[in-house]
Amino acid sequence: MKAMILAAGRGERLRPLTDETPKPLIEVGGQSLVERHLENLRSAGIETVVINLGWLGDRIAARVGSGTQYGLEVRYSQEGDDILETGGGIHKALPMLGDEPFLVVNGDIYTDMPVPDVSLDDECLGHLVMVPTPDYRDNGDFNIEAGLIRNNAGAAYTFSGVAVYRPEFFDGCEAGRFSIAPMLREAADRGQLSGSLYEGLWADAGTPERLAALIAEVAEEQGIAGNAV
Repeated sequence: MKAMILAAGRGERLRPLTDETPKPLIEVGGQSLVERHLENLRSAGIETVVINLGWLGDRIAARVGSGTQYGLEVRYSQEGDDILETGGGIHKALPMLGDEPFLVVNGDIYTDMPVPDVSLDDECLGHLVMVPTPDYRDNGDFNIEAGLIRNNAGAAYTFSGVAVYRPEFFDGCEAGRFSIAPMLREAADRGQLSGSLYEGLWADAGTPERLAALIAEVAEEQGIAGNAV
């Protein structure tokens, strides 16, 4: 399986930090978010990773390079100043991702989640990993019923930003900027998305407050681990 890390976003909510540092290069526990993802993907046996680049993308490419230092082949999907959002970014990168189901990971999350080990049923176009809805959100995104993602009132779970998609999920899409969110809603209504719940370490570092809390939490854990050795 190949993987894609979504890394093109501007990070508006994290300004002014992201004026000079792209979100995936923000460091937590002494390691950038994107490098943590790369190491985790390699540990799971993935060999090829595509990273889409937009805002300050040259800095990400300079840090990651060809991927050999992580034991990976890293390829880049260049979006430049015309950032394509989630759906458009994945659609543009499809030629690099091949004909088989592929993994997608949001570049601004921090997690110890294992790579989903899923076999998609013939009728399923994708698999979403959900997490319990954090306290800072008023509502979740979806529910899970009998292993399928559902659009129900009072959604209990939040989409983690980790998913597996068939390339066919993007059939009929046109090149350009578009969000994947409406596509997920429609596929859920058709019963074409499976889902699972992950209840371990997961954080969205999308705002200064959440980033600060995450850095403090990881620093405390590392200190405890260090004292225990």
